[in-house]
Amino acid sequence: MDRALDERMMRRAIAIARARLGQTGDNPAVGCVIARGDDVLAEAATGAGGRPHAEEQALALAGDAARGATAYVSLEPCAERSSGAASCSERLIAAGIVRVVIAGADPSAKASGRGEARLRAAGVAVEAGLLANEAEPLYADYRRRL
Repeated sequence: MDRALDERMMRRAIAIARARLGQTGDNPAVGCVIARGDDVLAEAATGAGGRPHAEEQALALAGDAARGATAYVSLEPCAERSSGAASCSERLIAAGIVRVVIAGADPSAKASGRGEARLRAAGVAVEAGLLANEAEPLYADYRRRL
C-alpha cells in the first residue's frame, strides 16, 4: 500500500473529526473518508448530538461506489449500536469496503476491538494504528469518561 496516500487520507479523516469536537454529545467525534486511491468518494463526521455515525453517513454518500474502496476512520468502527441499528462495522462489510484503515482503538463496550475483529472475520483488510498519535488528542476526554 502507498503509505503517503494512507497518511494523507487519514489526516483528512482526523481533520473532519476535529471540526466536530464538542458537537457530538457523549459520542466521540469521528471522521470517515471513503476513497479509491487518490479519489475521495465520500467523507463525513459524526452528526450533531452523536448520530448518525461518520461511517454511516459516508457510506450513504458514496452509495454503490463504496464497493471495493478503502475507508479511513479516525476511531475504530463500532460493533454494536445502542439503538439496535446495524453497526458501522456491519455497514462497512455490507457496502463492500475491502480495506479499513483505523487511527485509534475505541475502548467502549460498543467496540473494544470487536468492530475490527468483525471486519477481519469478513475478509476485510484492516490496518490499525495509523497516525494514532495525531488522533489521540481528539479522544482523550472520551477515554476519560469511559
